Amino acid sequence: MKRFGMIAAFAALMMVGLSCDKIEGGGDNDGENPYKALSLSTKSAEYARLGNSFAFEYIDRINAFETKDYIISPLSMQFLLGMILDGTKGQTADEICNVLGYGAGEVDAVNEYCLSMLEQLPELDKQTKLSIANAIFVNQKIPLLDSYKKAVGKNFNAEVSNLDFTNANGSLKTINNWCNKQTNGMIPKVLDKVTPDAIAYLLNALYFKSQWSEKFSKSNTSNENFSTGAGQQKKVPMMKAQNNYPYGECEAFRALKIPYGNGAFNMLVLLPAEGKTISDVTAALKTMDWSGFVNGMYASREVDLWLPKYEIEKYEIELNDILAAMGMPSVFRPDVADFSAMCEYPAYISLIKQDAAIKVDESGTEAAAVSIAEIRYGSTGINLGPIVFHADRPFLYLITETSTNSILFAGRYSAQ
Repeated sequence: MKRFGMIAAFAALMMVGLSCDKIEGGGDNDGENPYKALSLSTKSAEYARLGNSFAFEYIDRINAFETKDYIISPLSMQFLLGMILDGTKGQTADEICNVLGYGAGEVDAVNEYCLSMLEQLPELDKQTKLSIANAIFVNQKIPLLDSYKKAVGKNFNAEVSNLDFTNANGSLKTINNWCNKQTNGMIPKVLDKVTPDAIAYLLNALYFKSQWSEKFSKSNTSNENFSTGAGQQKKVPMMKAQNNYPYGECEAFRALKIPYGNGAFNMLVLLPAEGKTISDVTAALKTMDWSGFVNGMYASREVDLWLPKYEIEKYEIELNDILAAMGMPSVFRPDVADFSAMCEYPAYISLIKQDAAIKVDESGTEAAAVSIAEIRYGSTGINLGPIVFHADRPFLYLITETSTNSILFAGRYSAQ
């Protein structure tokens, strides 16, 4: 059984403001930092719900693939796919919309939803630092369409920068420095190399840092046995508290909500029921009424809580196969992908990956994620490198008329 703390970790990144109930006993109630809920249009609110469908499918796929502890960000991947969506058309766009759970043809509404989340999430809690940044680093030899740059600038506040990809080391340093800055040093590097003939790199960075509404006392932390996925016992530092928390349960798991700051953000710990596994939990999440479950949790139950104190310095995963299996294979196929809303060249995604890190201790949680996609030329792409043409051996030459290409003269030169 994988550690239940890992599900709690990415739940902290995912469950942002989706429950409108104020948490009893949590948060700053002195008026300086009141609880805030997201203000979404009816359609965007529905997309928040549908976005959870994507998140749970995403989690389930990675959980089935991965054998070690992991930390991921469904929200970061949603932003990245949203920027990719703005550059696609036809079947390629429809597949992305469907994978995100929104349905084909909903590009404008997806943009509205992403912009609302981008603008509002960082302002919900003064005790929480949440930053969302989007960027596109473009091969300076490839002009992206002005309409695409305008769309991602408006809807994702994405900075678009031109780089000389033939200077691979310089471009690599620029991209990795951006990731390091946007994640406060938690993700110092997302790429090992830059492909000189790539069209662009699209990135989203998400950084979260917050204090628990009720901190754990460091003096209560002690090493306790933890049953690993391999069935062994291992000593881990366990934080302990006896407090009131929102609580709920179902056949597959028991759930505890631990609030941060003013209660706008929470960590939900999903502990498998006896005889169940993490896989049973992720399978249940895909089919249950999640909003109904969360809103139906007991508002306050006295709980004797133990929670591991842990840190994952960096987890990274390539997602081409997983996202293709989820229903968007076209973006990865040079012969099918349609990026005609982004540039005039045939293009496809050669790499899409996510890096993430998390630290959970007595004070709170710090987490970061970077999602990146490499856009490359399709099968009929051109070589952007310098053309070497040294006429240093015998050659043929023609003198022609332009409009008809009629050959006026022809000759050979061999220096004889």
